[in-house]
Amino acid sequence: MSTTTTRAGTARAAGSPPRRRLRGSRTLNFWLFTGPFLLGLAVFVYVPIGWSLYLSFFEARFTVTPSEFVGLGNYREILSDSGFMGSLGTFTVFAAFIVPTTWALSLGLALLVNRLRFMRAFYRSVFFLPTACSYVAASLIWRMSLFNGVRFGLANTVLGLFGVDNTAWLASPDPPWYWLVIITARLWLQSGFYMILFLAALQNIPRELYEAAAIDGAKPGWQTFRHITLPQLRATSTAVVLLLLVAAYQAFDEFFNLLSKTTWGRPPLVELYYTALGQDQNYGKGSAGAVVLTVLICVVTLFQGKIMGFGRGEESK
Repeated sequence: MSTTTTRAGTARAAGSPPRRRLRGSRTLNFWLFTGPFLLGLAVFVYVPIGWSLYLSFFEARFTVTPSEFVGLGNYREILSDSGFMGSLGTFTVFAAFIVPTTWALSLGLALLVNRLRFMRAFYRSVFFLPTACSYVAASLIWRMSLFNGVRFGLANTVLGLFGVDNTAWLASPDPPWYWLVIITARLWLQSGFYMILFLAALQNIPRELYEAAAIDGAKPGWQTFRHITLPQLRATSTAVVLLLLVAAYQAFDEFFNLLSKTTWGRPPLVELYYTALGQDQNYGKGSAGAVVLTVLICVVTLFQGKIMGFGRGEESK
């Protein structure tokens, strides 16, 4: 009887599906889940990037179909364009203001929220909430309600209480009051996101470091922040600065909606938008400018990471 049972068990084992089928089904499930995402990524990201690179070597006006091979002609034209080079200067001014200001504000908010003993989640949500707001909607609110240049605007109403005349915030580049409008809008929109990054890094700092510093006589406040907190935030600070630089290069919505069709105060993306979709619709030149901007972002990012030690191991510090 035991021999019969053993044979039956052997038969069932022989009839069971091999493990290769299970592995094959896992592979199939992987591609079923990731396939649509990878397909969308290729169609909507990589194919346009490749086509833009290809189009930058051709003459293409009023059409995305290349008509004549011009080699590096579009690159020479875009690099000699005063509008595009001026937009890089605009970016330099914008980045010089927005990067350190956002870094300091987001770190300060993170330090304040981290010190709270109650309602920490509430204040974390309040500061992070503007991140979910559309840049277009925020730009329209800033332009129509806060800095609209008439006496009914909030900024002019407050200044009027102190006897200051109405200011046309977005009317002209001299004086450049439009920078105040753009910087405040961007600060309100993105500071909460970077605050969350700093807050997570602060909560990962071992408490033993502060206890050891207190035993050694370090005073709470600036000494503790300078010698313990700030060095422990080095990796997060580097990542935040890199993200801020890339975001500054990609600035478009607030400039386009706040400054409308002005010929001044254009960052690179707005200038390339008018190059490719403006009166001439020069897609070849616009594609060349996009490639130049991409290379510039990569170079600046690598240089910044090299300076701040992004990606170094603990043994190299």
